[in-house]
Order: sequence, then structure tokens, then C-alpha cells
Amino acid sequence: MTIPRNYKPLLDARKTERAINLIKRAFETNLAYELNLVRVTAPLFVRSGTGINDDLNGVERPVRFPVRGLGEEHVEVVQSLAKWKRLALADLGFASGEGLYTDMNALRPDDSIDNIHSIYVDQWDWELAINDEDRTVETLNRTVRTVYDVIRRTERYICHDMELGDPILPSEITIIHALDLLRQYPHLPPRERELEVCRRHGAVFIAGIGGALDGGEAHDGRAPDYDDWSTLGRPGYAGLNGDILVYYPVLDIALELSSMGVRVDPQALERQLEITGTRERAELYFHRRLLAGELPPSLGGGIGQSRLCMFYLRKAHIGEIQAGIWPEEMARQCGEAGIPLL
Repeated sequence: MTIPRNYKPLLDARKTERAINLIKRAFETNLAYELNLVRVTAPLFVRSGTGINDDLNGVERPVRFPVRGLGEEHVEVVQSLAKWKRLALADLGFASGEGLYTDMNALRPDDSIDNIHSIYVDQWDWELAINDEDRTVETLNRTVRTVYDVIRRTERYICHDMELGDPILPSEITIIHALDLLRQYPHLPPRERELEVCRRHGAVFIAGIGGALDGGEAHDGRAPDYDDWSTLGRPGYAGLNGDILVYYPVLDIALELSSMGVRVDPQALERQLEITGTRERAELYFHRRLLAGELPPSLGGGIGQSRLCMFYLRKAHIGEIQAGIWPEEMARQCGEAGIPLL
């Protein structure tokens, strides 16, 4: 955990709660308008063994429990709604150019716990139906810039309304492929590459996350069955997905705010299941429907609510935004440093 030197919150607890409410209302209203999204109700848990839950990097354990009323059938608390949203697009009859968003509340018990991580994840999950011909890097980049503009506009609003000082986000986001980032910083591991490029540009979209780069290593892990990280966006550069990161001076880190991408079509799904050695997933409910052509082409992502609020309000710990459970030593250190955990 990092303790910023001479840290003092800009807002007390009550003003922080008011600011969180303002941020969430303003951000989701603007996001829905810019991407033509409507809000839908999302599940907190899904049936086990359907392939609907997000497997993240494939090693995280979902919270699973039996339900008496379902004959002891097991259900899982969602880890994200990446695949559920695409089913919802089909089942609710969304046409190309229309989309949905929802408040996603997830549990990830295998996540680390530090300044920006907890076992509780809250984010706006969104999904937009598109045409097959829109599955391009141009569509991805255009959408990245739209989402970033909403992020920047909300920062300007909350800084003015809550008198937090000047906004710090740059006017434009820099888009760079993970392969070019590796070639710029060949001797640095991925997290340090992210920090260097964010220090330089302020806000960055790193594309092509999940596929192997030079040397065979991926920049970061991605499940094989939602983002398309294997299709060539342009010659020599695979991946129609990526992450939005910003430089966060309070902690001197690259702070990931959003993960998004064009979703797999049947060909990309089969290819990525083969690459990751997970062909058995093709028999699951979600995957069968996708391979049968029942789900629309789509583009979607998640935007961290607590992280976004943390960034706007210049907080040192995510526990200043969300109520949670923290290791005793961490709570003690925060108390001594004047970091008020909710």
C-alpha cells in the first residue's frame, strides 16, 4: 500500500458522499446520451456452468453457493457482466446502433487489496450492438475517444461544482498498441510501461491486450470469449480491444479506468478458444448461442465507478469511496496517515 506524503482529503466524508452522487448521475447520463444507451436491470448472480459469468484471466474463483429453492443448484456472484450484456442485447431486441448500460456489482475474492483494489467491484457495464462491417479498429478508436470525452467532461464539472481546483486530464487521449509500447520500453514489465506512457501523455488507451506480443508474452490477460484480441486491426497488430488509463499524481500510478473492446464473432471465438486451450467452453450455453449466430456483433466495456470517483476527488484509497473490509494493518496505517476509510 502507498501512503502519500502529507495527504489531506479535499472533502470531508459528507461532502464526499454528495460528490459521489453527483459524479454518478452526471457520468451515466452523459455516457448514455453519447453512445445511445438505455439502462437495464442486471443480475447479481448467474447459474454456474453456463459460461455467462466472466472468467477474467481464467484463474479467479467466483463466489459460488447452492440455492435450496433450486434443488441445491449452484449459482455464482458475477465477476463482471461482459457476456451477460451480449445475451441481453439479443433477448431484448436491440438493433445496430442501440445499446444498454447497467450498474454492475461484483465480488472478486481473489483480487489483491491495496489503494485501488478491493474484493468489491462496482462499474458501469455497457454494450452497443453494431454491424459486422463495424468490427474495426476505427470503430474502436472512435468509441474510445467518445468515452474519454465523457470522462474528461465529468472531471471539469465536478472540479467546478465541488471547488476541487483545476482539472488535470489532457484534452486528447493517446492511443497506442501494446506492441508499440513494448518496443518503446523493451526492458520494462507491463505495469512500468503503463506508468511511463501515462506520465508522458496523461491519458492513454493501450490497444491489443490479451494476445501474444514480441517474445510470446501478452501485455495482460484477457478471457478468450468476450473481447476480440486476435483479429488483425491493421497489418502486424492484433486486437480490437484495450484499456483506458490515466496518470494519477496522488499515488504516482497509471490508473486503469476502463476496459473495452469489439467482441468476438464466431470465428474469433473459435480461434481464441484454440489459442488458450479452452475448446471445451464451446459447449456452454453462452458459447453455443454465439457460435450459432444468435448474438449480435457488439462493442462494450466496463468503467470503474469507485475508481472514477477516487480519481476525480483525489482520494488516496478506494476505501474512501466504497465501504469495504480491509486488512487490520492497512486500516491502522490509513488511520495514522489521515486516510478516512468508509
